[in-house]
Amino acid sequence: MGIELIHIGFGNILAMNRVIAIASPNSAPIKRTIQDGRDKGLLIDMTSGRKTKAVIFTDSEHIVLAALAPETIAGRLLNSREGVFAHPEQLDETDESDKPVLIPS
Repeated sequence: MGIELIHIGFGNILAMNRVIAIASPNSAPIKRTIQDGRDKGLLIDMTSGRKTKAVIFTDSEHIVLAALAPETIAGRLLNSREGVFAHPEQLDETDESDKPVLIPS
């Protein structure tokens, strides 16, 4: 299997084959994990200054912060696996809703 790249908003791309988990940032244990990652230099902020809606854990122990909801990222992954592809300019990057973006084939 090759590298599976997914657009996670605001011009940021993530290799999904390296992802272990995608979580919501609201719980205290996740917040502590984010701070630990920041202290160790393993935190990657891909929010472009927006509110963090998803925390992505990778197999290299890096922690990625994203401004898209976990459901949106998972929906984009499912769409790519089903063969529904979109160019980043087709995705509404200013839409802050939690709904997945569906592109008709």
